[in-house]
Amino acid sequence: MDKNLIVSYAPHTRTKENTRSVMLDVIIALMPALIVGTYYFGFRAAFITLISAASCMAFETIWNMIIKKENTAGDLSSAVTGILLAFCLPPQIPVWMVIIGDAFAIIVVKCFFGGIGQNIVNPALCARAFMMASWPVEMTYFTMGTDATSGATALALYKNGTGSFPPFFDLFLGNQLGCIGEGAALFLLIGGIYLIARKVITATIPLTYILTVGICGFIFSPHGFFHGDFLFSIVTGGVMLGGIFMATDYTTSPVTKKGQFIYALLAGFITVIIRTYGSYPEGVTYAILLANIATPLIDKFVIPKKFGYVKEGK
Repeated sequence: MDKNLIVSYAPHTRTKENTRSVMLDVIIALMPALIVGTYYFGFRAAFITLISAASCMAFETIWNMIIKKENTAGDLSSAVTGILLAFCLPPQIPVWMVIIGDAFAIIVVKCFFGGIGQNIVNPALCARAFMMASWPVEMTYFTMGTDATSGATALALYKNGTGSFPPFFDLFLGNQLGCIGEGAALFLLIGGIYLIARKVITATIPLTYILTVGICGFIFSPHGFFHGDFLFSIVTGGVMLGGIFMATDYTTSPVTKKGQFIYALLAGFITVIIRTYGSYPEGVTYAILLANIATPLIDKFVIPKKFGYVKEGK
């Protein structure tokens, strides 16, 4: 009896998971924070999020039609980008700005580089940086509630040393001025635990990043060395959102545990340095983008050597 040897390309071990199932898990994990954001900021928060997700999927569809490529919008990666970008925006931002930000995220940051798995930085964060440079006033105008009460964020008040900010419990629950999905630390943590349980992400990057921000936030503060607040540093701004949902992006983060630790450590340190010494009270966006850019270099120095590797010169 002839026995044929079938040779195929890797991977040889397969699972039922695919891009769509992973992205669906991410969307599910983001829902608690969206519900809380809608509760505190009103239905406009949900509307902006829906518009952003739909626009991102539409732009990816249009791009694939232009280049005559199979439509990949169904994998939900563009929808995740839209939700994450919306979470980084003030609830009262004009819709047309959101749509332009979505176009930049999908077409410029993602599709120009070849689509999913090819982008060199996180599309949602890069789009937020683009929008901050384009419309700084609108991107830093924060309102809350049905009466559209406006004011400065807790981070801005802390940095400037003026006024009082909500108690820790309110900050932890998301009852604070800010962006749609950034402030609900508890509910973002719940989403992160869900993703870890589903093995979509590991705890290395989120835990390292959040702890680094807390420790460095205590050491470096606008009020002097070792005069900061550990808990305040991690429950304000975009630390939870960035550490759990953005810094863990497969494409733009290192592949090894050691590399991920260095990457998260770097991002956390830069976040606090920008918060303390920069002109912006928040530094999450630029810190993670800089860490994204450093990822290839980190991988180069921490990637394990091949079995049987012979050192040059031997």
